[in-house]
Amino acid sequence: MEQFVVSARKYRPGTFDSVVGQEKVTSTLLNGISSGQLAQAFLFCGPRGVGKTTCARILAKAVNAEDPTKLDSIPDEDLNIFELDAASNNSVEDIRNLIDQVRIAPTAGKKFKVYIIDEVHMLSQAAFNAFLKTLEEPPSYAIFILATTEKHKILPTIISRCQVYDFNRISTKDMASHLEKIAKNEGIDYEIEALHTIAVKADGGLRDALSIFDQLATFTGKNITYQAALENLNVLGEDVYFRMVDHFLKTDISAALLELKSIFDKGFDGHLFIVGLSQHFRQLMVAQSETTLALLETNENFEKKYVEQAKAYSKSEIITALNVLNEADIQFKNTKNQKLLVELSCMRIASLKGLDDEKKKDSLS
Repeated sequence: MEQFVVSARKYRPGTFDSVVGQEKVTSTLLNGISSGQLAQAFLFCGPRGVGKTTCARILAKAVNAEDPTKLDSIPDEDLNIFELDAASNNSVEDIRNLIDQVRIAPTAGKKFKVYIIDEVHMLSQAAFNAFLKTLEEPPSYAIFILATTEKHKILPTIISRCQVYDFNRISTKDMASHLEKIAKNEGIDYEIEALHTIAVKADGGLRDALSIFDQLATFTGKNITYQAALENLNVLGEDVYFRMVDHFLKTDISAALLELKSIFDKGFDGHLFIVGLSQHFRQLMVAQSETTLALLETNENFEKKYVEQAKAYSKSEIITALNVLNEADIQFKNTKNQKLLVELSCMRIASLKGLDDEKKKDSLS
């Protein structure tokens, strides 16, 4: 039986152009290599699962390659590339061993030795101090790439000696598009709404998205449907929020409360609903103008629904609804009756259209 390889490993990018959602970082690094204007110390910062270590490994290979866009011929176990996980190797002794390695020149035919230190913020204060001198005056052949999820924990003296690259959370559209390519390559049937749901659940981390994708592919027998994604990931689908807002637009408080009861009966948390409804109204706001339509974080099928539903609200009504939901979000943890808080928020939003009608009647009378 052939051993299963998780997608996060199988589809780990091997070149800069295959890295998802970090075009600014990868193009800058590639230009630096091509022009010969390469720093000797880099600091890659950003959330987990966005490609920091992957880009560090690609950069480590590219600096010694004849063509930095073609790295297939360079083995992963290159003797000129050293990796240190600072989460488990964070003592002064570990850094001294690294410094001893730095003194040895690269193997014949290679220009650089590259040292990747992952989770560098985990180094002890003494280890940072021991590393500082080497980072300040490195040999001409040494390049250091530091990666961290917590930039604020890095000493300013370390940061000042590095070129700093901030990695962004990967957009929902980029992530869903990448998952679609993998699904096609693996012969997995899918619904685009399901891939979008996975991307939203991953919250900007591609590694998380790939893990969820593998889980769903196994659970569904390689047929990832939207409904299966909702059930397996325990998330509320966008269609639920569309129905709820339709009740609001009709000022049908009874229907809204019944919809809310159905959500609670399925075991969903009230705070999760408040956050999701806030996101829905945010989507309605950006859907009201063609200039902000690009900010809509959804797939093409739902995009039309947002545009259509947004027409029924004025900007001031959406802002009022967002304020109501923001208040509920802030108060949720401290209130004794969380269910009532969610219900009251829905009733207030459902009353917005009724208030407008009353104002119109008053003005006519």
